[in-house]
Amino acid sequence: MKVKAAVVKEKGAPYEISEIELAEVGQTDVLVKIVASGLCRSDYGERNGNSIEFPNVLGHEGSGIVERVGEAVTSVEPGDHVILSYAYCGECRHCTDGHPSSCEKWFTVNNIGKNPRGEYVLHTDEGEAVNNFFNQSSFATYSLTDESNIVKVSKEIDLRLLGPLGCGLGTGSGAVLRVLNPSVGEGIAIFGTGAVGFAAVMAAKIAGCYPIVAIDINDQRLEKAQELGASHILNSSQANPQDFIMELTEGKGLDYVIDSTGVPPVMTQALHSLANSGTFVPLAVTKKEFEVNTFFDLVFGNKKVRGVLIGDTIAKYHLPNLIDFYQRGEFPFDQFVKYYDFEDINQAEADSLSGEVIKAVVVMDKAYQPPS
Repeated sequence: MKVKAAVVKEKGAPYEISEIELAEVGQTDVLVKIVASGLCRSDYGERNGNSIEFPNVLGHEGSGIVERVGEAVTSVEPGDHVILSYAYCGECRHCTDGHPSSCEKWFTVNNIGKNPRGEYVLHTDEGEAVNNFFNQSSFATYSLTDESNIVKVSKEIDLRLLGPLGCGLGTGSGAVLRVLNPSVGEGIAIFGTGAVGFAAVMAAKIAGCYPIVAIDINDQRLEKAQELGASHILNSSQANPQDFIMELTEGKGLDYVIDSTGVPPVMTQALHSLANSGTFVPLAVTKKEFEVNTFFDLVFGNKKVRGVLIGDTIAKYHLPNLIDFYQRGEFPFDQFVKYYDFEDINQAEADSLSGEVIKAVVVMDKAYQPPS
């Protein structure tokens, strides 16, 4: 079938809205009409050559309505509202132990441009293969995906809002609630207040952390972080965050520190802000190196660095929990989302990169009517 998609033809090229061919529904496939999709920093990284070959269709924070399902699909049916997240095999020991983001086939099913059966599902009119991303490629009007990607949600929630839960917001919140799992009263700092950082701040408040320190160079974002739950804020262009945290904690440091900037000097400050036995979680998508002295930075003080992918969550459970938190007013991520028409996807990315917008969402289905 013909679909409209934001195609990236070569490394660093802008998105071009083009008509391409989407494969027919197979036995285990789910065809989703995309309502909207969040833009993630990972999409920017992939547009600039992180891993996916070109040409490609990116997007991995999609939300939409199931249009058709394959004969083997049992968890959803046409008309269901869904969020799209990442793919996983469901069979390896990590998947069966409840850690699908550690799936042994993660790269194969998410980052080589093909579906789990090893097939290209996108082609140009001339028959050239177009690489898929996260087994969803949600920067398109339709997505051909798999049950593992699907999270069924209530029809009473605005679908345009929900896509970002599938990666960025799920990552920041999962890092706190699923990985760090702090006890009430333990302290945390979040370096970088983009969407991932804001999700971590809100999750830390839900968990009962104190203090919750938000650090950035953008005063407007810091003010919003305080509204969302940060007990302390610091503009790191005006003061040293490590000194600030040590003074705040009487020289002890904080139990947990998250970095979402990916800037090596900032990550060093974050690591050095830890208390003994503390855990540092670097979340940013970056190719930059981060230097650690294993003895003085980690062994001395029993400190830990923990890698976390997509919050190490099971999406079909974690994302509905976030929606519940949102409906109770505890995870108000709608406060920093801005919608753009699909045709304006390049402007949406530019506004995200400049810091003008915290979470940009492009809307593919302009006829969609959110519930009143």
